[in-house]
Amino acid sequence: MSPTDPQVLGRAFLKAMYDDGYYPDHVVDKGRAVLLRLCARVEAERPADLAALYTLTHAATEEFNALDEEFHEAGSEIETVAREAIAEEFWFVASAYGFPEADIEELIAPREW
Repeated sequence: MSPTDPQVLGRAFLKAMYDDGYYPDHVVDKGRAVLLRLCARVEAERPADLAALYTLTHAATEEFNALDEEFHEAGSEIETVAREAIAEEFWFVASAYGFPEADIEELIAPREW
């Protein structure tokens, strides 16, 4: 299952992280995959309200929590630049699917990074 929304397909997810050598591309690729799966789930499940959207984004945030260990193993970590880049992508996803009023902190509430 892949997203089909043209706005999403044209997005260079996590560009700031790819552009910074501190973040290993092979791990950033996994983060990009999390975001694309999130988009596909939003398209498939069509959340009716913010609560339903937050359920989906929280599951994706948990996947990023698991990735944090992989960043550490690769000599990197999800720190300020990465946190901001990831949070911005979650807000982009919410906005792209009709939820521009979503609270960015609530989108990633279960984050451990």
